[in-house]
Amino acid sequence: MTSLRLVMVGRLLVVCNCCCNTANERMRGREHFLLSLVMAGGVVICWLVFSYCASVSLNQVHRQVVLNHRLQSKQAQLMEPVRTDVLTVTPWLAPIVWEGTFDPQVIDEAFMSQNLTIATTVFAVGKYTRFLQDFLESAEKHFMVGLDVHYYVFTDRPGNMPDNVTLGVGRLLSIVRVPKFARWQEISLRRMELIQTAIKDHIHRGANYIFCLDVDMRFHSRVGPEALGRLVAAIHPWFYTYPRSQYPYERRTISTAYIPLDQGDFYYQANIFGGALEDVYRLTKTCREHLEVDKSVGVEAVWQEESHLNWYLLRNKPTKLLSPEYVWDDAKERDAKEIKLVRFSSVIKNKAEVRENL
Repeated sequence: MTSLRLVMVGRLLVVCNCCCNTANERMRGREHFLLSLVMAGGVVICWLVFSYCASVSLNQVHRQVVLNHRLQSKQAQLMEPVRTDVLTVTPWLAPIVWEGTFDPQVIDEAFMSQNLTIATTVFAVGKYTRFLQDFLESAEKHFMVGLDVHYYVFTDRPGNMPDNVTLGVGRLLSIVRVPKFARWQEISLRRMELIQTAIKDHIHRGANYIFCLDVDMRFHSRVGPEALGRLVAAIHPWFYTYPRSQYPYERRTISTAYIPLDQGDFYYQANIFGGALEDVYRLTKTCREHLEVDKSVGVEAVWQEESHLNWYLLRNKPTKLLSPEYVWDDAKERDAKEIKLVRFSSVIKNKAEVRENL
């Protein structure tokens, strides 16, 4: 009797275990089904998103190809570079803009439809106001023609502003009042601070790009949207054939602009630099901070803000370089074979006369 009861209890336990196993298996089956369903849904969603993004990307590429095909008169040949006499790409793959390295029609077509505004800062302080009329008149003929340009003239002599310069459609001019400086070097030392402040206070509201130019300059030929980029610098016309050990970098270790003899890419001139607003803001902010550190220890870099500009660009590589065509010096002979065209240049002047404290 006892044996029979034990057998019946054993069979009951087996049946219960089987039922539990069946229930567990059903539960696991439902979980597997739900998991598979979720995974399938995720795959479908990812496929739809990928298909949409790929479609948008391909459409954009297609439009660009059609645009270039419609405008280019000559096919670009991979094995036939347009310039073999000069460096056209930096070691970090930034383009160097020379005459013959771009198609102006294609460049203009690509940029003109974007409704861009180029902020342009220029300092006309003290006797340097005399250069402003020629600067503006030549800029209206050659600088970013067809794009909106807003000139910001920093001056201590608003009454000396030329009143007979005709600005084109979409071209504006604003005066930014600055104090009279005791030394001409102070203009250079304060330039980064004043540009940074202007970008922060008002320029950022109405511009896409900014160029910072010297006023004692003249435009001779096109300086257009081929010069636009996130961070743009110009190669100095007096030093582009020199080894870097001969660049006039700041060599004193006490200065924040210090660059060792075995470092350096190019020597950049501060007569023209620019780029996207956020990039130029970071540049001017860093240079300003370094200038203030130097001042606190009684140091002035050998070429003021240009020394700090070169330090910054050594560590923050420009995304586009302008060849010496874009920052020539009228005191330099134009017999260099690689210079096919002078676009923007420093005018010859009596520095002792215009720099009042020399």
